[in-house]
Amino acid sequence: MRDALVAAAFQLFLERGYEQTTIDDIVALAGVGRRSFFRYFPSKEDVVFPDHERCLADMTAFLASGGDEHEPVRRVCDAARLVLRMYNENPTFSVQRYRLTKKVPGLRAYELSVVWRYERALADYLRGRFAGRPDGTLQADVIAAAVVAAHNNALRSWLRSDGQRDAATEVDHALGYVQSAFGHPPARVAVQSRQQPEDVVVVVSRRDAPLWRVVQEIESALGRD
Repeated sequence: MRDALVAAAFQLFLERGYEQTTIDDIVALAGVGRRSFFRYFPSKEDVVFPDHERCLADMTAFLASGGDEHEPVRRVCDAARLVLRMYNENPTFSVQRYRLTKKVPGLRAYELSVVWRYERALADYLRGRFAGRPDGTLQADVIAAAVVAAHNNALRSWLRSDGQRDAATEVDHALGYVQSAFGHPPARVAVQSRQQPEDVVVVVSRRDAPLWRVVQEIESALGRD
């Protein structure tokens, strides 16, 4: 029934437009009642994004199952690939949703709120892994934002091609950039002040030699003449 509601909704969205389609229209086409609709979707916006709750739960579980043996940045990049897998399960639907979302500001705002939840899930995981580090929270938030930005850049490129390009290759390239930037931070190099050995000059001069002569002899010994 859930799939039937989604199929009915998108059929009407494509035929009439999102704003012109009501929940009553959707349930009538699907052959169910309004109660059935709200059993699966809290609002009309939610029927446009029927799979994000499941994907977010999968991502959270994936991150929670990771141990200390997993490199943190690689782990969040792998978690982001779960979102790609969700989009790639039904490319036609994903492309239709992308086109629809571009046309409806309210859906775009809804989508941004979903993206923010993914980013928070990644950041929470990294905060736990970076606890105790100097600027650990800052690092976690920056890396999580970078992962989401890289993933979404590649995802939009794939969607703009109507699903014709290789989505996995696009995302791997983008996430590889993040891993190269943050995954293996340069080792800290202890900076030690190295003092140049002091020059010791012994000058033999007459007691009654004028001071300028003594200075001249020192400069000559140092090679500064």
